[in-house]
Amino acid sequence: MDFAISEKMQDLLARYRHFVDDELIPLEAEFLLKGMGPMQAAYDAKRERAKELGLWLPQIEKDHGGLGLSLVEHGLVSSELGRTPMGHYTCNCQAPDAGNMEILIQFGTDEQKAKYLEPLVAGEIRSCFSMTEPDFPGSNPTWMGTVAEKDGDDYVINGKKWFTSSADGAAFAIVMAVTNPEAPPHLRASQIIVPADTPGFNVDCNTPCMGHRGEGWVSHSEVSYDNVRVPQRNLLGAEGAGFIIAQERLGPGRIHHCMRWLGICERAWQLMCERAVSREVAPDRPLSSRQFVQGWIAESRAEINAARLAVLQAAWMIEKVGQKAARNEVSLIKFHTAKVLMDVLDRAIQVHGALGMTDYTPLAAWWRNERAGRIYDGADEVHKVSVAKRLVRPFAEAQAEEPAGAAQN
Repeated sequence: MDFAISEKMQDLLARYRHFVDDELIPLEAEFLLKGMGPMQAAYDAKRERAKELGLWLPQIEKDHGGLGLSLVEHGLVSSELGRTPMGHYTCNCQAPDAGNMEILIQFGTDEQKAKYLEPLVAGEIRSCFSMTEPDFPGSNPTWMGTVAEKDGDDYVINGKKWFTSSADGAAFAIVMAVTNPEAPPHLRASQIIVPADTPGFNVDCNTPCMGHRGEGWVSHSEVSYDNVRVPQRNLLGAEGAGFIIAQERLGPGRIHHCMRWLGICERAWQLMCERAVSREVAPDRPLSSRQFVQGWIAESRAEINAARLAVLQAAWMIEKVGQKAARNEVSLIKFHTAKVLMDVLDRAIQVHGALGMTDYTPLAAWWRNERAGRIYDGADEVHKVSVAKRLVRPFAEAQAEEPAGAAQN
């Protein structure tokens, strides 16, 4: 593996870094205190600025207006954009839109691409992905209660979803619904495009998370499907392929999340160091002179560096051998990087003291919003159990092949 960064890529990363530092971080304080609504116009202007600077759609192929970066390259960009809460949104590579773009490119019909993909990549609309349900565990995406039944040339959809991220203001949803209840579990659900203005599609409320409901893109919604009728041509991919399509977006999506988390870690580490040298606990005695704080700074640096290499390795493996062959590496980085993120944020908040609990820095907002990283896209426990089973399998097989009594010799 060679993770050397080309001169061209170094230049691009520097442009993203300057964009974050010069254009986005100055907006943070107002965004953290006011929320998304009052800041929408300001960020819309920055989205136009990102287009002007050639920073738009780093994750999308050039044929669709993107920069055509590889998964590893986009991971590096994601780390830069992750240093500020609105970095990804400003460059139109934010979840869930990025994943929806990818599956529309791969599985969408020409009609679906013209109607939904083209305005999405242009930044004219937003979208949402409607899979998680309040009455069924997200750790088992083959089990859900939302159904889509055929009626003439239409599907009629009924069910309840929640944590449909960014549904507030989205132009359309891609919903996972059971279309083939008698099929094997992994072939029961399909993905169907539902325009937000379809009768019966209701964004009931934005789910309050740790005291904040959010708004617009920065929100999670509870969505009800009440006899929602859409044409069968809104089916995305093949009927019954919903789970398979979801897996196509989850592998690269986990790389994107992990690199974004590492960007947060880098910023949190920077803020921790700046606070440590500037905050005095007594005259001429900064926090950085205390061994506890020194230990947190050193441990965080080591953990960030190690996690970064692990994530880059996983991205490299997906590119070289495919998602299935890289599934162990993806599971490992998913739970490991999420833990590093929370540990680094916790230390940074601790070093800031009472200030760390306020919204005068992005630390508290990151803690509040990113704690879910240990749950979404597969809870930590699911990834650990799955990868452990695969890791011990060769040892179990080797033991089974040993002659009787060989283990005692």
